[in-house]
Amino acid sequence: MAHGLRPRVPRDQDAEQQCEARGPRRGEGPSEHPLVPETASAEAPGRPGETLRASSVSRSFEGVQALRDVTLELRRREVVGLIGPNGAGKSTLVNVLTGFDRPDEGSVELAGSEITAWSPQRRARAGLARTFQHSRSFRGLTVRENVEVAALGAGTGPREARRRADRLLDLLGLAAVAGRGAAELAHGDERRLGVARVLATDPSFVLLDEPAAGLPDAEVPEFAEVVRSLLDENDAGMLLIDHNMALVMGVCDRIHVLDQGRTLAAGTPEEIRGNLDVAAAYLGETAVHETGG
Repeated sequence: MAHGLRPRVPRDQDAEQQCEARGPRRGEGPSEHPLVPETASAEAPGRPGETLRASSVSRSFEGVQALRDVTLELRRREVVGLIGPNGAGKSTLVNVLTGFDRPDEGSVELAGSEITAWSPQRRARAGLARTFQHSRSFRGLTVRENVEVAALGAGTGPREARRRADRLLDLLGLAAVAGRGAAELAHGDERRLGVARVLATDPSFVLLDEPAAGLPDAEVPEFAEVVRSLLDENDAGMLLIDHNMALVMGVCDRIHVLDQGRTLAAGTPEEIRGNLDVAAAYLGETAVHETGG
């Protein structure tokens, strides 16, 4: 793609993705894809401060309590793991933090200011970015163009967007497939592309939903080191949701455990590894021993 030209979103992309690329029209609701944020506007603060916090958050769906009085704080320059069995409330908490859902009770704060009512798009402009379990790449664009689109959408100039895309693809092991169509990627490479797109926006807080899914076990330690180094370099904080305990225990500074919508435990990897309640609810004795306990 020539410098100075924005990648064209093909006509065969579905309407949702085209909306994501341009942002909402007047009168439309917010885009449901915060990975390609609009250029920062006067309503959004600049790079946010030191913390992203959910305070005493509760959420129910048709009588089912998905979250019960959960408080979680994420600080810049740290990685926090969010784990728990299926149905524990992890996805609901991520949706509340990123504006895709609103709590029945409690609040979300960014740098000490309440943002509970903010749309996903506005939170993206303020520096919050997330990946999804299912690929949201532009299938008609190349791998490199997907990353460039994310950087351009965050207000980066074309030349810098290209430089940033090439560097991220190299570090995440995608340089060899940079010119391929995103639709051709294997599942593990799709996950890495999602991480590259998020990091291309230069976020202050990143929420990664199962980024290691589909990666061979042998590649997980290197992937963890790369992601951690990129976050440290960007002065960002990360919330990591993943079932790969080798990744979670290896990269996280703190771990928050949910079970049936409640906080079961929170602490360092060593503290969580030795917590018998966590072992019984989620990890299991075998998993605890395998991670070094």
